[in-house]
Amino acid sequence: VQLQASGGGLVQDGGSLRLSCAASGGTISFTNMGWFRQAPGKEREFVAGISWGGGVPNYADSVKGRFTISRENAKNTLYLLMNSLKPEDTAVYSCAAARRRTVPATKEASEYIYWGQGTLVTVSS
Repeated sequence: VQLQASGGGLVQDGGSLRLSCAASGGTISFTNMGWFRQAPGKEREFVAGISWGGGVPNYADSVKGRFTISRENAKNTLYLLMNSLKPEDTAVYSCAAARRRTVPATKEASEYIYWGQGTLVTVSS
């Protein structure tokens, strides 16, 4: 499975963006999916995950209430709607497909076996 993330860009503090992750070469309909991010000089961190059936989304505390993960299996696509963006959200965001179908989706990056290239999100103050 190949994953292609898109939708990043430059946005002002308090703004919104929607990231997309299109899958090809296989279906992600039966796969847990996740979003991760890595800011300059920092470790990669979990942002959000969603189980294969679309229920029980899982969020990092830092984005809870502001970000929404969703999926459209018919389009083989994963989304991340980001509202009320803050400068500390600036990072490269990557999507990933998990090894196992846990409920909720795991936060552990080592459990994700397919990764897309990242898309840069920059939030200006």
